[in-house]
Amino acid sequence: MSLATEQAVQIATGGKAIDGDLHLPDRATGLVIFAHGSGSGRFSRRNRAVAGALEDAGFGTLLLDLLTSAEESIDERTAQYRFDIDLLGKRVVAAGDWAQTRRDLQHLPIAFFGASTGAAAALIAAAARPDVTRAVISRGGRPDLAGDALPRVKAPTLLIVGGNDLPVIDMNHTAMRRMSAPVSLEIVPGARHLFEEPGALEEVARLAIGWCNLHLK
Repeated sequence: MSLATEQAVQIATGGKAIDGDLHLPDRATGLVIFAHGSGSGRFSRRNRAVAGALEDAGFGTLLLDLLTSAEESIDERTAQYRFDIDLLGKRVVAAGDWAQTRRDLQHLPIAFFGASTGAAAALIAAAARPDVTRAVISRGGRPDLAGDALPRVKAPTLLIVGGNDLPVIDMNHTAMRRMSAPVSLEIVPGARHLFEEPGALEEVARLAIGWCNLHLK
């Protein structure tokens, strides 16, 4: 799939600006906005791999740094920001709002893809913008951290968890019990939290593409 747009972008939020990488295939049928997890960013190898598969399937992707470079430097020393779910959620909301201002993106249905704590931020954004959010996908996520936003999510939600990531499976079950939106839990057999086992990340990509085909097209 050839890319019509491959662009580094900056998104204003709360008086600051966060960085993102936008990849938009020709005739894209949706936009998947990635919210990375603890201590990670838009250069995450795992999310880049899933984003590439989604692009090949005809979906645009926007990979974000949810922290500024100064915040990232502080967080590396203190972990001050990585569990500030309210802040991260607001920045994912800002990314969705930014997409709605661009003529080449505003017609595209949006999915939010969150990994680890980024899953909670993605769900907060989905709850805040129910009219534009068509789907949510979580990889090894902590949806339970979305708290009171969970019952307000309207978009169909896919939770992907490694079969050997037992504590996170329990956390995902806890979140599911609070959700009224259509929600599906997919267990990748033999995978741990980072999905580094052979074939695990490919299975995540396959599931994500299927969910986007179902809900964005």
